[in-house]
Amino acid sequence: MITYKLAETDKDLKQILNLQKNNLAENISNLEKSKEGFVTVKHTLALLKSMNKSFPHIIAKDNNKVIGYALSMTINFSNQIKVLKPMFEEISKIITHDNYIIMGQICIEKNYRGTGVFKNLYQTMKKYLKKTNVKVIITEIDIENKRSFKAHKKVGFKKLKKYTSDEINWAIVALNI
Repeated sequence: MITYKLAETDKDLKQILNLQKNNLAENISNLEKSKEGFVTVKHTLALLKSMNKSFPHIIAKDNNKVIGYALSMTINFSNQIKVLKPMFEEISKIITHDNYIIMGQICIEKNYRGTGVFKNLYQTMKKYLKKTNVKVIITEIDIENKRSFKAHKKVGFKKLKKYTSDEINWAIVALNI
């Protein structure tokens, strides 16, 4: 049975890193990237812990194994990850309030894709965020990541802006809570 909850332990965070490693664009073939999607950012355990303390990550577990995650990131981390700095700069041009959270990365283990885990991670995130002053979830998607773009659109994300950084075309998308 799959359960959805906040990441609480170092074991949870280490399992997130393992799932991330298996789906990094640099670690999979072009065919797999095209078919299955990919993640771009490589986090460290220390950074994940710090992000989780600021605003907890949402995880999906099957028994005791993390099979999906949605990372939470506040604006306080805008200078911590080089590839995300341009995203924060672009967001500051179009969002005039601070009632948002960045979904820093979402990933589902391959065997669980297409089973509703993606949607349920976001539903769990929204449920948790309703207890806060956060009104919007924002993330960016590499335009080449068609599977991710389609999945985000399906759960209600709307495109706010497209931009290019380091020869990658990005779409900033948002989901109202």
